[in-house]
Formats: sequence, structure tokens, C-alpha cells
Amino acid sequence: MTPKQVQRLETKLADIKRILAAEKRKYGGYDDSRGLRYLPTRYYVQLGDYAGGLHYTRWFAKTFGDDVGLPDFLFEWTLILFKNGKDTEAKQKAWLTFCSHPDLFDYFLGRPLGSSSGGKAVGVLTSFPYSNQQAELSDFGLWLEEFMLSEPFPRCRSHYLAIEQQLQTEMDRDTRLSLLQEADHLLDQFTG
Repeated sequence: MTPKQVQRLETKLADIKRILAAEKRKYGGYDDSRGLRYLPTRYYVQLGDYAGGLHYTRWFAKTFGDDVGLPDFLFEWTLILFKNGKDTEAKQKAWLTFCSHPDLFDYFLGRPLGSSSGGKAVGVLTSFPYSNQQAELSDFGLWLEEFMLSEPFPRCRSHYLAIEQQLQTEMDRDTRLSLLQEADHLLDQFTG
């Protein structure tokens, strides 16, 4: 990356922070309907500033605690946690990333798509900029493959996909609620 490109990304980060701070001052909260809050992780990853990315994601979690996030944002958050040596947190965020888009990791790892989601939403990945073939991400790719092969991921993956499949046809409100709670509890498998 050239110094000019670095400067552009740093300017974009500063602009986003300024805009969000202005919203906070003006509204007493954030009205980020444009989704600017999701962009800094991409810029931090591009800059290789994983410490800055960690600082941002901590602020994001505190400020937007109930925000689920978008798949690429969750992926970047997982990557940032990994690069900062936060293994347990990275595994938890990796699980949430998988749940947000089951084919995302397969795409990143260069595997055939559709095995996790039955081919749904594969088109979303056309703008996904990451691959385990990128030199700076190869260590993360190795970690991710190991994570996906080790328990509890394979068991939770199968269980989650079965729940998702059942939710597609289940109409009973109480049964759906029970299934959603069951899916939420799978995250507990990745703590500690």
C-alpha cells in the first residue's frame, strides 16, 4: 500500500469518527442509517492496524451492543480478534460470523460454495474482498480451518443448519421461538 493510499484510509476513518461524533452531539445518540459504523473494520484490516481495529470494535460493542452486524463486518471483527491474540473471543465471533452467512468461511478458504447453506445468498459474496491466499491473511486462514475442524464447531454447525432448515417450514410460533432459543444457545459452546 502506498503512503497516499494509507493517508486516504486514515482520512476515511477520521471522517467516519467525526460524522458519528456529530450525530451523537446532535441527537444524543446515533442515527447511522447509512451504516458508516460498519466500515472502519475494513479500513483497519486494510491498514494492518489490528490494535486500532480492536479499539474500534470494543467501542462498537459498548456503543451498539444490540447491533447484530453484517457478515463481512463480523468476519473482519473475527480477524481483528485473532490478530490480537484474543482466541476465545475470536472463536465466539467466528461462530456468529458463520451464523450470519454459512458460506462465508468456505468462500474465504476457497472451498466449493453451497455446502453450508444449500447455495443461498452466494451472490452476496461477489464483493467480499478476502481470501486465505492473501499473504497477510494466511495465518488466519490456517487458524480458521483448524477451528472449523475441531469440536465443537462441526457438531454445532450441523445442529445450526438443521435448526435453520426446520425454521423454513415451521409455522407454529412457540416451536419457532424454541428453535431460535436453541440456536442462540449454541454460542455457549464457544465460551471458555
